[in-house]
Amino acid sequence: MARVVRFYAYGGPEVLRIEDVAVPPPGSGEVRIRVKALGLNRAEASMRKGTYIETPALPSGLGLEAAGIVEAVGEGVDGLALGDAVSIIPPRSMARWPAYGELVTFPAELVVKHPPSLGFEAAAATWMQYLTAYGALIDIAHLGRGEPVVITAASSSVGLAAIQIAKAVGAVPIAVTRTSAKKAALLDAGAAHVVASHEEELEARLKEIAPQGVRVVLDAVGGPIFMPLTAAMSRGGMLIEYGGLSPEPTPFPLFEVLAKTLTLRGYLVHEITGDPARLEAAKRFILDGLAAGALKPVIARTFPFDEIVEAHRFLESGEQFGKIVVTV
Repeated sequence: MARVVRFYAYGGPEVLRIEDVAVPPPGSGEVRIRVKALGLNRAEASMRKGTYIETPALPSGLGLEAAGIVEAVGEGVDGLALGDAVSIIPPRSMARWPAYGELVTFPAELVVKHPPSLGFEAAAATWMQYLTAYGALIDIAHLGRGEPVVITAASSSVGLAAIQIAKAVGAVPIAVTRTSAKKAALLDAGAAHVVASHEEELEARLKEIAPQGVRVVLDAVGGPIFMPLTAAMSRGGMLIEYGGLSPEPTPFPLFEVLAKTLTLRGYLVHEITGDPARLEAAKRFILDGLAAGALKPVIARTFPFDEIVEAHRFLESGEQFGKIVVTV
């Protein structure tokens, strides 16, 4: 038996329950992991509320990231052995492959032996944020040295990962956050510029920072911010949307799109994780960056497993700077 987190109805953090369940042995091509730490993501809060792109049958588990020790290996698995310290690439379905538990089973192709320099907490805070940022900025946008790049929701785990990746390739990360409360922390995290969108005129500030326009924008917000963001973009630019945090409607900036031949592109990390060749390239980039110290997960706060409800409340508070981790 092992403790897992499940929910029987959609709702707030209080719907999460910790239950004892029997965990079967791993099947062919699978690995069972004794979990040491979990990384929390807004996608999990969305699924818990019933607003995620995946609609699970209830009751359902959830969770996209974990790190721990290999406890059992199924038939046909090569390269992984009992006792290996590993972390998990986010699966396409967290209902099918939930990570919130003391024991979890995952396909071997989603299990990575992480660098020895990483502890379990940092390893659990790695893959979703860096794969998301890498896929958008490097795989899709081909961000280059000297280029300005606008990153909204910059104090989120993906935002901070994007700042680090942009800096690693010599680009100029422009962090957009709601207020100036996190400005100093974002500058310390590697942002070249910080714009407080609720305190400054966003379009004017971006044009001041990048008079020639910004080719690449990574946005997690949507809503009215589309207008000033596209107004500050350069001809042929690309806005990559991966979030949709704003509760307000997102206008289509028709004339900016036409005049500048802009690309507004939706993006999910599954584009990378579902393509073996692209995933291998991403893993090499991220593992090399972790080993070199150019990439370093920022952990906002850790909670014990028994406080998963409190961890989800903090996840939705908007107060965090970086990743929330739960220790098991």
